[in-house]
Amino acid sequence: MTEQKSLKILIADDNDSDRMLLSAIVKKEGHEVIEAINGAEAVSQYVKHSPSLILLDALMPIKDGFEAAQEIKQIAGNQFIPIIFLTSLQDAKSLARCLDSGGDDFLSKPYNRSILKAKINAFYRMRMMNQMIQEHAQQMVVEQKVAKKIFDNVAHLGCLDSDNIQYSLSPLSVFNGDIVLAERKPDGGMYIFIGDFTGHGLPAAIGAMPLAEIFYGMTKKGFSIHEILTEINTKLTRILPVQFFCCAAMVDLDFVEKTARIFVGGLPALYLWREKSKTFDKIDSSSVPLGVMSRENFKPDIQDIPMYDNDRIFLWSDGIIESRAKDGEMFGEERLENLFNQGKHQDELFNFILDNVDQFMLGGERDDDITLVSAQMVDIESLSDDVVVEKNKELGGPLEWSLHYELQSQSLRVFNPLPLVLQIVTEVDGLKNFSGQLYTLLAELYSNALEHGVLGLDSNLKTSGEGFAKYYSLRKERLDSLTTGFIRVILSHEPLNDGKGGRLRISFEDSGPGFNFQKMLKNEHKIDGYCGRGLPLIRTICEEFYYEGVGNKVNAVVVWPNIVENPKKMAGNYE
Repeated sequence: MTEQKSLKILIADDNDSDRMLLSAIVKKEGHEVIEAINGAEAVSQYVKHSPSLILLDALMPIKDGFEAAQEIKQIAGNQFIPIIFLTSLQDAKSLARCLDSGGDDFLSKPYNRSILKAKINAFYRMRMMNQMIQEHAQQMVVEQKVAKKIFDNVAHLGCLDSDNIQYSLSPLSVFNGDIVLAERKPDGGMYIFIGDFTGHGLPAAIGAMPLAEIFYGMTKKGFSIHEILTEINTKLTRILPVQFFCCAAMVDLDFVEKTARIFVGGLPALYLWREKSKTFDKIDSSSVPLGVMSRENFKPDIQDIPMYDNDRIFLWSDGIIESRAKDGEMFGEERLENLFNQGKHQDELFNFILDNVDQFMLGGERDDDITLVSAQMVDIESLSDDVVVEKNKELGGPLEWSLHYELQSQSLRVFNPLPLVLQIVTEVDGLKNFSGQLYTLLAELYSNALEHGVLGLDSNLKTSGEGFAKYYSLRKERLDSLTTGFIRVILSHEPLNDGKGGRLRISFEDSGPGFNFQKMLKNEHKIDGYCGRGLPLIRTICEEFYYEGVGNKVNAVVVWPNIVENPKKMAGNYE
């Protein structure tokens, strides 16, 4: 690097002869000199002239060099301003004090012109390098802000502003290593996702953006939690470098069945707060983080848990547990448990946790992002809905069509046909407005055909928490060992005579032995435990709804735009 021959150098020395001698040497080297006769004047001259380098006498009146150096360094902030102490002191303690107070080097009296010249040039190079580093750092901040803007456009709020969700993200850097996503499902339920990427800034953005795109895209199409997690894991495994991954948790809230499906992979245990008993259940991590295992080896462990209204699930990154006090002590899981053990009302718990973490960290330094999310089980009627129905829109897409689709045992074990079926149905333009209601209908009919028809499960098991767990354990066991059976789906659509709507016919037939549907229809208004909610809900969508044969074939006719326009009303309509 070419040496700079014209620097602005501040010389602060109360000894006139020493100051004049040093000024003469510096000027002879071609530099501009600014003089000060004490420490206070040195600070003032620095603020006024912004010199490139300071030659500072250690012992001066009014304010000595040590105090002046500390004040100048504080004013300079991140800007590097070299300070060379001028001193006749020789003992190690005094020389160390020069460096401790903010000095970068020292020059012993009497002054050697060659050494002084070399030090000036060396510190000029250091200053230029520091300036380049600062400019590079600023450019990185700009790039992170651009990445964050792009990410915010992809990972929009979704339904994070829903009344049943509270969340707080406190990033360590411009771009957060933590990610929080939430979105309503077509059936009115809700997915919540929290992830903690290794690293911060741009490395985290590499994985966060495609993750968010997959999450929102697949949620809107009605894919299951297992399918979404598998797709995210596959994508991250393919794009992330070795040793980069995403610790994650995902929750599937069903506001009608009052259940939660929960995945935890590498994050601290989630807490499920039971409002009625003022107790909590811990849900430990039981899967590897996302982006570690190949698609073939990735087996997400998803737990099915019953909930009641006002129960809350709390999710957090390890930034809360690993928050440190001034003495380096971590907040830890034991302190977190103690907060829950105090029996606070569920509306107070969220802020109670954050306040305690902030109080604990006073004076301490952060070394990770801090993220906290809570999601409450509520009545679906309390959730807002943004469906906009365009009643007068001219019909488009396929209007007259029929589809026969059969899934056999091998496909039933591993494939979820609902996103595909919904995609076909909503190719009719007008039906896009009712995708949520249609998904609810399709999901309920398919679930009944699979679980009660093909697998032979008894919904009465779900009348208690223990039975609920047994039900889903049997479901998995029977599905994994399934070798026979089928489900036939028959769909057809025709436009209405007035050209402003259509009639959609849906039939599900399964290979099961059927059931006493007459008895079930008589008691459909009775909801017991965690079962019996689905049929009354879907009846509100249909113009016609009836069983055939022994009950292993069900038919539904939907006439639109006469479908219930607001999905949240469906759960409360049992007429």
